[in-house]
Amino acid sequence: MQPRRPEGFDGLGYRGSSYGAGRGDDYQHGFPARSFSSSGDLSQHWVTTPPDIPGSRNLHWGEKTPVYGGDNNPPPAGVGEESSSGGTGEQLNRFAGFGIGLASLFTENVLAHPCIVLRRQCQINYHARNYHLSPFSIVRLMYSFTKTQGPRALWKGMGSTFIVQGITLGTEGIISEFTPLPRDLTHKWSPKHIGGHLLLKGLVYVIQTPFYSASLIETVQSEIIHDNPGILDCLKEGIGRIIGLGVPHSKRLLPLLAITFPTVLHGILHYIISSVVQKCVLFIIKRKKPTQSSIDGVNTIQNTLDDYFPELIANFAASLCADVILYPLETVMHRLHIQGTRTIIDNTDLGHEVLPINTQYEGMRDCINTINRQEGVLGFYKGFGAVVVQYTLHVAVLQITKLIYTCLSQKTT
Repeated sequence: MQPRRPEGFDGLGYRGSSYGAGRGDDYQHGFPARSFSSSGDLSQHWVTTPPDIPGSRNLHWGEKTPVYGGDNNPPPAGVGEESSSGGTGEQLNRFAGFGIGLASLFTENVLAHPCIVLRRQCQINYHARNYHLSPFSIVRLMYSFTKTQGPRALWKGMGSTFIVQGITLGTEGIISEFTPLPRDLTHKWSPKHIGGHLLLKGLVYVIQTPFYSASLIETVQSEIIHDNPGILDCLKEGIGRIIGLGVPHSKRLLPLLAITFPTVLHGILHYIISSVVQKCVLFIIKRKKPTQSSIDGVNTIQNTLDDYFPELIANFAASLCADVILYPLETVMHRLHIQGTRTIIDNTDLGHEVLPINTQYEGMRDCINTINRQEGVLGFYKGFGAVVVQYTLHVAVLQITKLIYTCLSQKTT
């Protein structure tokens, strides 16, 4: 089959006989230049788009593209102004969105880390007489640790927490890619779809368990007797926990399967509660304040605030509710993870000195009964004041960010 290509064709830049005449009659393969000016030639050969196409859609042969700025074709009013204002508005929108997201990310992963450290140390300290249920008590404890060990003691283990988050996201993406388990829930969900999605989350938490345990040890281990951990120590100790090698542990160390169930249970319940609360909060916000269509004269930064902050408020409320409801289960889970790991933590009663962790729980049920019998119901809420401090800081950062962008929007109007 011969290709349907005109003789002397030179791509989309074909210019008729003048193009061939400019180069000579024998162009490349010896084909003479052809002029498709007659109707007969046009019906027999494949013809490309006319060369004069910029700015036009329905030009015919012999017509030229109208040039803006001429006497008969003045440029449309406001073309330059519209493109300029649109570009500036888009840049402000991106800047506002990036700043709001960065502030929320910084608060959740960096600013809140000292609260997470103290919260976990209080949870696993079964010796403690001071439960630190008040945020003021947590603030005094922060000051004591900073005074005796330096500010670095409050940010220990932060690198391992990022590694665990990376393992979680990577594992979820790989499993969803090679299995039919859905990674996200759509509006047209079904019980089978939800079951597959929760199964995916459960598998991710199963794989995450040994690395979470290694990260937890780095977070609560006292800086007084703890050497500086390497960046990949979390991965090395997690793999060693799986194959039974690595750092020596005591005989009270629970099997990996014994701590996998509470970890998976806590992770799935946290995801379900936070997802439900997030949807409810977004529904209430949108119902009270319907979305306004963007019109001329409305400030771009203010529109961005109206778009982003409902999501941030919903995420904040979802995380807060899930952490408060599941706090007792988290206390039990952390004690099971630490048992038998020969971990030495800071004394949360005095703010200095260290304490060894020598629990002897047989499992999740025994841990719950022992805490309830020896420490009472409030023993499940040790270190709860750190949660109050954490989310108070989160609210403060969000309000400061909103105030800054509100001032910027008023200046740009």
